[in-house]
Amino acid sequence: MTGLVVVVPTRGRPEAAAELAGVFTATRTADSVLLLAVDGTDPLLEAYLGVVDGLDVPWVRMVVAPSTTMGEALRLAVAWLLEADDPPAAIGFMGDDHRPRGEGWDRAYLNALSARPGIVYGDDLVQGEALPTQCAMSTSVVRALGHMAPPVLEHLYLDNYWLALGRAADCIAYLPGVVVEHVHPVTGRVPWDDGHVRVNSPALYQRDRAAFEAYWAEHGDRDVCAVRAALAAVTT
Repeated sequence: MTGLVVVVPTRGRPEAAAELAGVFTATRTADSVLLLAVDGTDPLLEAYLGVVDGLDVPWVRMVVAPSTTMGEALRLAVAWLLEADDPPAAIGFMGDDHRPRGEGWDRAYLNALSARPGIVYGDDLVQGEALPTQCAMSTSVVRALGHMAPPVLEHLYLDNYWLALGRAADCIAYLPGVVVEHVHPVTGRVPWDDGHVRVNSPALYQRDRAAFEAYWAEHGDRDVCAVRAALAAVTT
């Protein structure tokens, strides 16, 4: 069984995926896998295949999804992992603009989840403790929910959901010494590209915020109870 599989939904940025894969390879010290969830309609699909084939290592893999939003690509990849004969102990999320810094971040995540199952996240150098823009979850939690992120969310507010869920179920841990940098244009250090502009529009913010708030009001208690029950079963 793999320790940690980090799912990275991506479209139109094979160069970013290649950079992330290189950093992932240089910093992993545990049994961790980077799984690129690539939009099958992306005209740059062949370039993504070239990234994976060029590295030719067992810990960088790719799954092709139908034309989807980031949230849907994540859910499809997670469903595939849950259906595997030998699912991982933990499932993570990063964007293709995240970069783990420092050796052993993956081992730190797995150690934290072994000591206290649930959700864990590091410092992205933008939001810090305030928001888990990247995270890892015990697979038992994902299985209990039936998803890693609610199907109503397209791109934004996934991290708000993880924070709300983790706090309500008392199962989230922040590791300030683990840096997984979010190389986002909001920092001013990198330019806005077409992909970032498309998924950071005011309309999408409003849409996903409303979707999150409605989902949490209707299903939040159910999700918290499911997570608590799953964690109780693990620790008894």
